[in-house]
Formats: sequence, structure tokens, C-alpha cells
Amino acid sequence: MRLTVLGKSPAWQDAGGACSGYLVEDGDTTVLVDCGNGVFGKLRERCDYLDVDAVVISHMHADHTLDLVPYAYALTYSPRQQPLPVGPHNGREVPARPVLHAPPGAAETLRQICSAWNCPELIENAFHLREYDPAESVTVGDLVFTFGLVPHYIPTYAIRMTSGAGSGPCITYGADCRPNDAIVAFAQDSDLLILEATLARPERSGERGHLTGVEAGDHARRAGARRLVITHIPDEIDQQLAHEDAGRAFGGQTDLATEGAVFEV
Repeated sequence: MRLTVLGKSPAWQDAGGACSGYLVEDGDTTVLVDCGNGVFGKLRERCDYLDVDAVVISHMHADHTLDLVPYAYALTYSPRQQPLPVGPHNGREVPARPVLHAPPGAAETLRQICSAWNCPELIENAFHLREYDPAESVTVGDLVFTFGLVPHYIPTYAIRMTSGAGSGPCITYGADCRPNDAIVAFAQDSDLLILEATLARPERSGERGHLTGVEAGDHARRAGARRLVITHIPDEIDQQLAHEDAGRAFGGQTDLATEGAVFEV
């Protein structure tokens, strides 16, 4: 199983970067996990977007979903998706429609967003939209996806991806969360654990929503993960310091997510 970082920025993009998006490949199966702003262009640099089998969304914040809009426009209007030849493209009788696995309530949220320009069903018409039951697993090819609720500002689900029809190595993606025990339990013994480390220091006041590098490392250590990747870090803070802090707290192999980085388990 191979994971490629397409985007690792927080709610605002790094200069020249993209927000959350991870390409997961296992044999002939290709899945995009989260699709934040800027991710669709990064996806196109690495694979044919018509070959993506499914998109899986952790939560409905814009930096994890916004590029579903250009992706949907491409699936709808691309010359290759039309029934008759257009230029060098032969056309397709049946257009490609990847499955979009999204959290409960996603359909209504996406309709509200696209209604702003009078196109409420844009994404539903481009994808096979399925709202997952977080208590149930989702299977795409040989990959099995399970979901764990983690505390954030809105309902958010960590995603565990297991190869070999659920019996092989696993990658756990923590999505966005504040310090909590739920991700520690959900990510137990992960071969690769991807955790956000958005903050240089804890939020000054109000409800917490994110982790520091030290907190990410501590959570990974308690989860017994074999390897940690920290992500969702803005380019305006010292990323190397976050990397070092996380590594010390984790006590194991720790990597910093960078766009284009590839991790294999």
C-alpha cells in the first residue's frame, strides 16, 4: 500500500501548495482521501482523475472538501466524458463516476454550497455519492476503510485503511482533532499513523480543535504506532521544530509530510 501526499496545508494553502489530500494506491485500487483546495490539480500531476475508484472524506470543512467542485466539473464537462468524439478524444457512452464516500449529512452540505451558483446537484451528478455509516466499514477493491469519531469543531472521522481485504498492513489518518483518547484507541498498532500538528502552541482560548507537534507525537506513542507522519502544518511556522518536537515525544520514526512525499507499508 502506497500513500502520496498531494496536499498537507491547514485551512489556508501554503504558497504554491494545497490543503488536505492523500492518494492511496493498493494494487489496481486508487483512492483519494480528502480533497481540499488545490488538491485536484496536484492529483492530475500524478494520475488520471478518471482512474480514481473512490474518494473518501473525513469531514466537511472546506480545506478537506473544496476541490470536489472542480473535480465534479471535470467529470461533467471533460471532452473525454462526452458521448461523441471531441477533438482527439473518442468519447464515452458511460462517463466515469467515482464513488464519493462522505460523512452523514454531506449531501445536504454539498447541495447548499453548490446552490450558491444555482447548481445544487453538481457533485451528486458527477460522483456516486454515498454517505457512510461510521459504524460500518467501506470496501474499495482490496482496501477496507473503517471510521472513528474524533473531537473537532464539526463531526470528524479518523480513517483506518487496511490492505489485503482487511488482513494486511494499515494506515491510519487522524483527520483534524484536538487532544483526545479516541484517536489513540482507534489507531492502535498502525503501521503508519498520519496526525495533524497544526499548532506551534495550544490555542489561547476557546474550544480546542487541533494538535501541536508534541501532542501528535505523544498520541502516536500511546497508540503504539510503528511510524508517524505529521501534517496540516502551515508554512508560516517552523516545520522542522514541529518535526523534532513530535519525534522526541513519539520516540520512533517520524516524518514531516511534504507535497509529493510517498510512504509505503
